[in-house]
Amino acid sequence: MRYAILFVCMGNICRSPTADGVFRQKVMDHNLGHAVHVDSAGTHNYHPGSPPDARSQAAAARRGYDLSALRARQVVAADYATFDLILAMDWDNLALLQDGCPPEHQHKLRRLTEFCQQQNSPVVPDPYYGGERGFEHVLDLVEDACEGLISYVRQRACAG
Repeated sequence: MRYAILFVCMGNICRSPTADGVFRQKVMDHNLGHAVHVDSAGTHNYHPGSPPDARSQAAAARRGYDLSALRARQVVAADYATFDLILAMDWDNLALLQDGCPPEHQHKLRRLTEFCQQQNSPVVPDPYYGGERGFEHVLDLVEDACEGLISYVRQRACAG
């Protein structure tokens, strides 16, 4: 059985697909594709079926990540049972996940930045209304957190 991780932001077009793409690449780089399933979703249904924001894709591409195949979707009730770890990008989205999550799955909900090893930020801030630097900052945080996350997941995916 594969260890499943869901990254969540508001609309699933900036932060969570960036985390999805970065972590998916790290999973492949560590030869864990057989053991780990990665996906992303939004707490809101603003952009169903849309690709990630062009600015997110461009920033990710500059660092070697391809987000082009990803498509936005909203978190659904089944996600709480399906995924082993559900990582919110910020406090607001974590609160929305907690509100919709059955009690038996609450332990799966965390913030992505809890896995940061170098950066010190409680959240991955939303870059949507900012400039180019915001998307780079998102990548800085996501790359750092995904390094910590890969160690965490390796222990769980390989133990199960």
